[in-house]
Amino acid sequence: MNERGFQAHATTDAIERELLSFRVGGQEYCVDIMSVREIRGWTRPTQVPRAEKWVRGVINLRGTVLPIVDLACRLGVSVEDASERNVIIVVNIRQQTVGLLVDAVSDILAIAESDLRPPPEITSTTSETYIKALTIIDDRMLRILDLEAVLPNMRRDAA
Repeated sequence: MNERGFQAHATTDAIERELLSFRVGGQEYCVDIMSVREIRGWTRPTQVPRAEKWVRGVINLRGTVLPIVDLACRLGVSVEDASERNVIIVVNIRQQTVGLLVDAVSDILAIAESDLRPPPEITSTTSETYIKALTIIDDRMLRILDLEAVLPNMRRDAA
């Protein structure tokens, strides 16, 4: 892994990152494909009392209790009621498995390291910076999420 926390894939021209792109609240985001375990259709979660407002609840994933994070709520973008059109991206972060509720999955992209730019420092506090990098593809601005920042210790927060 490099200093930005991405898996490196050597090519003859440049180091590339494979990213999974998806839509949340009408905006495009990406995560490193190496953190993605699977992509599932929408399943209504069971609510957990006193959970953070951005934790929709938990679902049963083949015998494992999987917390579901409403990524739109967590990122502070427009939140809509979840429907059968939504998708859950199951990710592994810090030896935890968590489901991310998103609007739709778009694509798998190979991005050269040289095309990644650091985000501008415009948030009110550095602890709320959820974007690791930005890149432009076909005139679209893609935000690469910092899952470590977006997903605090879910075992503590979901219980």
